Amino acid sequence: MGAFLWGVLGVVAGACIAIQAPINAQLGRGLGIPLAAATVSFAAGAIVLALLLLAFSRVEGVMPDWRAPAPWLYFAGGCLGSVYVTAAILLTPRIGAAAVMAFSVAGQLTAGLLIDRIGFMGVAVRELTAGRVVGALLLFAGVVMIRMF
Repeated sequence: MGAFLWGVLGVVAGACIAIQAPINAQLGRGLGIPLAAATVSFAAGAIVLALLLLAFSRVEGVMPDWRAPAPWLYFAGGCLGSVYVTAAILLTPRIGAAAVMAFSVAGQLTAGLLIDRIGFMGVAVRELTAGRVVGALLLFAGVVMIRMF
């Protein structure tokens, strides 16, 4: 049952990304500058996360240790997210939300396969099997079909 719920959470998160793309694209048109839309999107998300952090920290009775040093690579997550959000803002009005999501998922899957293969950042190493490669190729075929037809 737990694996099913984690899968549902993944689907819901993916749906949020798909819904976010046209909202941010509309924001970009309204503001006239796509980077401004990405900034507003990240600021709104940061505010929500800060409020959740405060709420859960009070419930847990533990606050994060902000003094603990973090390697520079840990900050790359936010930077990578900004690349995605900005690209989605630029691409959604031009190629449509479904195509943006298809290309995004194809990129995520490709990177995910490589991350699993080398164990990047402590991820469990998983072999690159024929089934995984065929699955990725089928996804890329889907990307082509979504974009071309």
